[in-house]
Amino acid sequence: MFLDEFHSTDADRVCITAEQASRFAREIAGDFNPIHDPCARRFCVPGDLLFALVLSRYGLSQRMTFHFCGMVGDSVSLGFVEDADGTVEVVDQAGKRYLSVRREGWTIRDPATVETFTRRYVAFSGRNFPHYLKPLLEEKGVMFNPQRPLVIYDSMGFSLEDHDPCDLDLTFAGATLGVSGKRGEAHLEFEMYCHGKAVGIGSKKLVISGLQPYDAEKMDDFVTSFVKLQSTSPCSA
Repeated sequence: MFLDEFHSTDADRVCITAEQASRFAREIAGDFNPIHDPCARRFCVPGDLLFALVLSRYGLSQRMTFHFCGMVGDSVSLGFVEDADGTVEVVDQAGKRYLSVRREGWTIRDPATVETFTRRYVAFSGRNFPHYLKPLLEEKGVMFNPQRPLVIYDSMGFSLEDHDPCDLDLTFAGATLGVSGKRGEAHLEFEMYCHGKAVGIGSKKLVISGLQPYDAEKMDDFVTSFVKLQSTSPCSA
């Protein structure tokens, strides 16, 4: 399984080191958010890695909703708990919940299909910024604090119409940003196709805190610095 190098297991528990999480973010998701660098003061495991691990364990259900409840730090021992109605929760040894997943309908367990779906979604998800968020922020005349950007992966969900989303093609389908004071909620929509046939839709929600008036010069400087991270090693910038 392609996820093996990005986590370790001990009995029924999972552990993700900061180095493993950072490599997943960069190599699989194309996500260069500094918060996923091992040296980051507020380091956290990418939500997309938790997403991927859930799919690898429980398969790809017809309808799934993922709610992220907290940030996983370096080498936290995680358990995956399934209740009677099929809801899965990712918790630490103290019972703190980091992710809750609701599942409905049929389930695909074919490893190749699950991996294809996982890779395609994670590649889409990792392109939050600047590809999708920057135009939304500019349009609304707001931006996050470039000294302390706080963009939280809140939730995502999708619905499939086909049991066999074989050679899946996942495409961006539009985005909206709602602003209330210093808080914003961005919704990134996507559609899924297989050999040109529509097989599903989905949406990802991001919460942006500490909004301030948009400053084109500051944003351009931030984007330039952010892009430079793609050619440097973690913690070297």
